Amino acid sequence: MKKMTGIVHFEIPADDTERAKNFYSSLFGWNIAGIPGMDYMMIDVYGAPGGGMMKRMHPDQQMINYIGVPSVDEYAGKVEKLGGKIVVPKKAVPGMGYFVVCMDTENNAFGIWEMDPAAK
Repeated sequence: MKKMTGIVHFEIPADDTERAKNFYSSLFGWNIAGIPGMDYMMIDVYGAPGGGMMKRMHPDQQMINYIGVPSVDEYAGKVEKLGGKIVVPKKAVPGMGYFVVCMDTENNAFGIWEMDPAAK
């Protein structure tokens, strides 16, 4: 049986993170809280982590969805084979996993995420 993939995380870039936090928490009732030692906030959706928010890193940065995969290395290879591009190579989120940011054939950015509590 093939393992199913789906959206496991989303990120919202913001020019003013407090303003965006107030907007989304008021609109959807999300609990948005900072992570100590990081310039990043976790967004709890329906009582579980579902997304994150951070300061916009460049003017064109848009919201991005991360799709869970069994191996970011394997899926990054598939992205390129199918005509997509890797725009942010594999990076670790210590104690959580690995991600790669990709661009599809239509210039839409998306991320792939591999859970791995041993990530360093």
